[in-house]
Amino acid sequence: MADYKATLNLPKTSFPMRANLAKNEPKMLNFWDANNIYSAMARKDGDRPPFVLHDGPPYANGNIHLGTAMNKVLKDMIVKYKNMQGHNAEYVPGWDCHGLPIELKVERELGSDKKSMSILDIRKQCREYALKYLDIQREEFKKLGVLGTWDAPYLTMNPSYEAATARELARFMERGSVVRNKKPIYWCCSCETALAEAEVEYGEHTSPSIYVRFPLPDDRLRESIPQADPDRTSLVIWTTTPWTIPDNMAVAVHPDLEYVLVRAHGNDYLLAEELWQERAEGFGWETTEILGRVSGAALEGLNARHPLYNRHSPIVLADYVSTDAGTGCVHTAPGHGQEDFETGQRYGLEVYSPLDDQGRFLSSVPFFAGLTVFEANPEVIAKLQEFGMLLAQEEISHSYPHCWRCKKPVIFRATTQWFISMEANGLRDKALKAIDSEVQWIPSWGRERIHSMIANRPDWCISRQRMWGVPIIALLCEGCGEAYYEADWVHAIVDRFAEHERGADYWFEASLEDIVPEGLTCPSCGGTHWAKEDDILDVWFDSGTSFAAVVEQRDECRYPADLYLEGTDQHRGWFHSSLLASVGTRDQAPYKTVLTHGFVVDGQGRKMSKSIGNVVAPQEIMDKYGAEILRMWVASENYQEDLRISENILKQLVDAYRRIRNTCRFILGNLADFDPSQNGLPLDEVLSFDRYALDLIQTRHQRMQEAYSRYEFHKVFHTLHHMCVTDLSAFYLDILKDRLYVSAPGSIERRSAQTVLHRILQMLLRDMAPFLSFTAEELFQHLPECMRPDVPSVFTLSPVEPVQDLLREDERALWDHVCSLREEITKAIEPWRKSGDIGHPLSAAVTIYAPEPLHSELSSVAGQLREICIVSQASLEQADSAPEDAGFASDVFPGLSIAVNAAQGDKCPRCWVFSPEIGSDAAHPDVCPRCSAVLQQL
Repeated sequence: MADYKATLNLPKTSFPMRANLAKNEPKMLNFWDANNIYSAMARKDGDRPPFVLHDGPPYANGNIHLGTAMNKVLKDMIVKYKNMQGHNAEYVPGWDCHGLPIELKVERELGSDKKSMSILDIRKQCREYALKYLDIQREEFKKLGVLGTWDAPYLTMNPSYEAATARELARFMERGSVVRNKKPIYWCCSCETALAEAEVEYGEHTSPSIYVRFPLPDDRLRESIPQADPDRTSLVIWTTTPWTIPDNMAVAVHPDLEYVLVRAHGNDYLLAEELWQERAEGFGWETTEILGRVSGAALEGLNARHPLYNRHSPIVLADYVSTDAGTGCVHTAPGHGQEDFETGQRYGLEVYSPLDDQGRFLSSVPFFAGLTVFEANPEVIAKLQEFGMLLAQEEISHSYPHCWRCKKPVIFRATTQWFISMEANGLRDKALKAIDSEVQWIPSWGRERIHSMIANRPDWCISRQRMWGVPIIALLCEGCGEAYYEADWVHAIVDRFAEHERGADYWFEASLEDIVPEGLTCPSCGGTHWAKEDDILDVWFDSGTSFAAVVEQRDECRYPADLYLEGTDQHRGWFHSSLLASVGTRDQAPYKTVLTHGFVVDGQGRKMSKSIGNVVAPQEIMDKYGAEILRMWVASENYQEDLRISENILKQLVDAYRRIRNTCRFILGNLADFDPSQNGLPLDEVLSFDRYALDLIQTRHQRMQEAYSRYEFHKVFHTLHHMCVTDLSAFYLDILKDRLYVSAPGSIERRSAQTVLHRILQMLLRDMAPFLSFTAEELFQHLPECMRPDVPSVFTLSPVEPVQDLLREDERALWDHVCSLREEITKAIEPWRKSGDIGHPLSAAVTIYAPEPLHSELSSVAGQLREICIVSQASLEQADSAPEDAGFASDVFPGLSIAVNAAQGDKCPRCWVFSPEIGSDAAHPDVCPRCSAVLQQL
């Protein structure tokens, strides 16, 4: 018997079966770099409309983690997709280089040497530290296949950026939005600096919970409660911060609440009526008597006495007093809480906060001088007990603010700080209007989240007591502390930042003579001695002004940006500060669309934690599987929720990748002898079934392109994977193998299939490229020259225009029925396969007994049923001719039955189809008539 393998059109391809991603990806990175593929992709030519995705700057203080890797891949997919859709979409990466984390790292490295170093020396060390990790992160991001202006990123510590940030502060000053006063703000005693709300995170904390009596020796109480004896009456307050008791300035009650005077164990106590019985039980009051009732409003102005010190603590009114917990009487310390501060402002109370920057009580505080606030808690409790003022105590676990950097509990502390007013120039109202009318929020709940944050936030504290950042340009009178920050003068100083080699270092280098305007006199005290303000700007102001430093100034960008994309935590971070900074000086949002993603968790949904041991570094995944699998993971997950990752998930993705790659490899191999310009058929000459397959894949392609446009990348991945595994490998390509391998090279049957495969491959390239970038580029570079347009990269391909009217509706309906029939035949054959009576489906012959009108419909393609159902013989008969034991009865087509038998004849050694006519051609006695006819043409 002759060897017929050489006469088959077997796939011929140099596209390797195994990707060896970890080994070959560096070669692709070198190719992209050497050929400047980024510039070729993000070109400015023709009518390409711009699309600006503005990169939120990651912090330059360590290796990247899965969250930052995921973020960069999402951005890269969008930029590549937009360019391939005909936009000019550039990617300008950036880094946040200032701030506390870097300064603390440098301090640890310097150790005791820091004491002998100047501010400029420390800032130099911080700059070098940031540059070190910037370079590390840049290389790690590039290994992910992310294309961008990596050689010209934006850095918040560049002179031009620092000048832009300082200039935005000057613009706020011009508008009268900047104020300097003493207010309670979040304060980290460990880091010794003020914190913004975005720098505070909440976690469980155990605090002492105490009930304290405040004596009320005010005879005016009898005017409301005649039975009252002021000498033995006390208000009862509850607090979880005993250390604030020394700083108490008042007790707040609600004007509309009813309060009762309760006698218990020889003393009288005033507390909310709704709560007294519950408190009495907790205090162990066995016998009680109600002496009288009074409204909160009637108590206003009475003077209680501080439980520890000989001073008044007046009763004030406040709407925030509730009966959810406590006693209905709220201990008020204006120096340690926003609501307390506002109440204090209404009543003219002292904003008292006798603490140093480490949170230690000053020497002027009796009993507790030198103690930190947390050290003072038990001491305050002991002193209250000693004075007979403690009614009850316990410990409670509750949500408490912590510093997002050092993770230690923070406090509210009144200090003199710089603020941007939320009310001046209508900043709050303008920001809320922009949120509602100017910005698309994806997902939609993002609008409600940031709206509530802006609606309820206090003034923006923009000052920090550190060294590494952009200084607040102001002068302080040494006589009275009055601040000078006239806008024109500030702008002049900013100009010097922009010209200085190290930008904002100018402020720390320049002498007072160079900075202070000649003859400047303090308007408050007439003094002429000034000092530089040494506070720096909140780093959220730094990053929040990136629209001014980057989007407005870089040629690659335009203001406002089309898209900001970061994690959900940035509603209170970068999205938040950027919105306030832009609305505050431009009266509009800096972005048109805001898209947020979730966080990376392990396979069980747990947060990544070193203590749990479930942290996975991106480099580990890239070393083992390749960056392509990491990119595939990002695309496969619904990033609007938390993204799960585990070894099992990665192995599943490796299998999915192999299936997609093998599909592409099969298609490419079967186009080795195909030149579209020479061998391609006009679509009206393509076989009907091939047009049906093309229509199916084109529908999938359009679905993926629409999902890209909606940033629904998980739908792209799952559609692509299903298309490769089911629509192509298990269906169309499986059917085509017989035609592609066996038919004559130039036959219409083969050229029709190749014409469609070429079109499918063109769509596949465009569907894969944004997320399977390495593989799509590899595939593109392996295309024969005749299939490649005159472009250097897959990312420079233009969109594929959809073909209209590929099928008539009756054709589509016919092939839909044939595909359903194919599934029914597979079901009919399955019992024969399980019993071993039939091995490969080509060992089977089927008889299809179809009722009308299905029989008439299938008659037009009866000759193709054998090929499409992958059996050796298929005959179509009327349903009424079916024997009683025909075999398989269909649930899909009522009245359809299928008889299965072993195929007749012998197996053709060339096409493997069984035929009773092998040997009928003397010239080729070993093969079936179809193969004989092909061989005669060779």
